[in-house]
Amino acid sequence: MQDVLPADRAYWDKVIGAAEETALLYAFQRLDVPIIEYTDLFERGVGTASDFFVQKEMYTIEEEDGDSFALRPEFTAGVVRAYVENGLNNETQPVKVYTFGPIFRRERPQAGRYRQHSQFNCEIIGETDPAADAEAISLALDYLRRLGLRDLSVQLNSTGCRRCKPAYVEKLRAYLQTRPEKLSPVDQERLRRNPLRILDSKEPGMDAVLAEAPHIVDHLCEDCAAHYAELLQILDRLGVPYRQNFRLVRGIDYYVQTVFEVWAEGIGAQAALFGGGRYDGLSEAIGGPPAPAVGFGSGIERVILAMQAQGVEAPQPPTPQVMVVHFGGETKMAALELAQALRAAGISTFFAFARERRSMKSQMREANRRQVRETLIVGEDEVAQGLVTVRPMDGGEQTAVPRGEIVAWLQQRAEDRR
Repeated sequence: MQDVLPADRAYWDKVIGAAEETALLYAFQRLDVPIIEYTDLFERGVGTASDFFVQKEMYTIEEEDGDSFALRPEFTAGVVRAYVENGLNNETQPVKVYTFGPIFRRERPQAGRYRQHSQFNCEIIGETDPAADAEAISLALDYLRRLGLRDLSVQLNSTGCRRCKPAYVEKLRAYLQTRPEKLSPVDQERLRRNPLRILDSKEPGMDAVLAEAPHIVDHLCEDCAAHYAELLQILDRLGVPYRQNFRLVRGIDYYVQTVFEVWAEGIGAQAALFGGGRYDGLSEAIGGPPAPAVGFGSGIERVILAMQAQGVEAPQPPTPQVMVVHFGGETKMAALELAQALRAAGISTFFAFARERRSMKSQMREANRRQVRETLIVGEDEVAQGLVTVRPMDGGEQTAVPRGEIVAWLQQRAEDRR
């Protein structure tokens, strides 16, 4: 887990802003779902052969009445539940939604991955057209490019469907069973539960073991092959860079047909910034109507690490325009009133707190540290004469401004800087 400090916030605001702008450009709407759901939702939707269950990655809460809840390990199951429960399946299809928020996984530490980390998530629900898959991929790329990231590539595969996937899994299992001595204990367990996950194995020596493994795209049924071929045709027509990666699979049971990741080159071993694919049977698995769908999730922390690795800077957060200083007593009360009046006029203002009288030198040092543009001095003479002394922090001359004109004066000053 981590804290997001004010100094880090500029990157977070840039990432979230770009994500929302891109989602709205593609006509997605915002949907938020609870952080906690019934564990059963993930058992039925994500699947008990998924890594969340096999590797015991979920955080669960068992209540005295027997109910079991889980902190969400991913967004998609909750989004589809909301789609079904709230009757979104009765609206014009497809429904295109995006969301932000934390997810929770107890997993091996990785760069940009925490037990609580945040995701940007997009889903297109109620559509079988391969163009929807292409739109999800294009949205992901546009978002990352909007942030200034470069050297991006799409890793693409098809995992088939319920008709053709089982036969391929058996072919893969048979191939791997001829090499049991080369499988680590982790991969031997995967071979028993979910052989597809071995394709994504990071265990030493697996590149050589899998070099001659059968490719699932060579064993697709007619419908899946046609879907995949049309997707490739669309991506070619749109000029989307991609690489067919037969080892690309996802650690969740609900994926069928298209799976994809977006990688950024040159940022180290954890190059994947996005992961997603098609999950046509998820709605039915959780008790809803048929609802073909495609979507993706992207870890915000991972994207920020990629930006920093590629030298993409975030804009500096705005500093207060002014700081109001005083010398206690009646000057403090007058300074407080001035600060509130400035804020009411939309001028960002920092008030110099002090229980006892502070020297001008001390307050000016603070004004420098806070990088304000002007310091407004409210002393006894200013209170008596109805003035405010303005000291520019860039070295300009001090100016005495009537108290009733200070708002307009500062607004004009800000306008002149633009």
